[in-house]
Amino acid sequence: MKIAIFGGTFDPVHTGHMRAAKAALQKYHLDKILFVPTGCPPHKISGRLTEFHHRFAMVALACAGNPQMVPSALEAPDAKHKPHYTIDTARRLRRLTGPSDQLFFLIGMDAFLDLPQWRQFRGLLDLVNFIVVSRPGFDSREIEQVVPADLLAAPRKRASSSMIRLRKTTLHILEGIKVPVASHEIRQAFRRKHQIAGAVPALVERYILKEGLYSSENRSTGGQ
Repeated sequence: MKIAIFGGTFDPVHTGHMRAAKAALQKYHLDKILFVPTGCPPHKISGRLTEFHHRFAMVALACAGNPQMVPSALEAPDAKHKPHYTIDTARRLRRLTGPSDQLFFLIGMDAFLDLPQWRQFRGLLDLVNFIVVSRPGFDSREIEQVVPADLLAAPRKRASSSMIRLRKTTLHILEGIKVPVASHEIRQAFRRKHQIAGAVPALVERYILKEGLYSSENRSTGGQ
């Protein structure tokens, strides 16, 4: 099987996430994409996140009706609220899958450019294939600057304009995905009771309104 991990805070999951997932499913013939809301991301420990059960519920609603999109609790917070690192999640999934299964990591361009700041990022590049979602007007050649030279396959040339082969894995560049709005803009719109039609899946919008999310009294610290 070809399985992709799609991680993030998903606070909330929005139509940009869904467009990227659908495009990746089709282009790379994936069998499933695991939507993995992070319970306690290390880079946002001091920030504020909506409680995990709400973010997981929104992901579940967004995935409803598509059996290839699967909400996953791989990074659900534990009692100690320890930070979750992607390398640990990828290794855990590798242990749960068969030796012939292919693993991918679906990620946005901006997040990928920050990859050298991640724990054991070299090991992650060796462990899973990447699908990097490029945004319009972005020079995808910057991806090569993120990858250490010794991890590139020899000869050190791109297999194509949308593929970079590494010594153990492959980086795929997924272009043509437009993300009309960011999660923080959606939260602000709900807080100010502005119209956000189409920014999130319909079931997610109903859930947000029903639960009264994104008002100041419904925010929590530590990514719970």
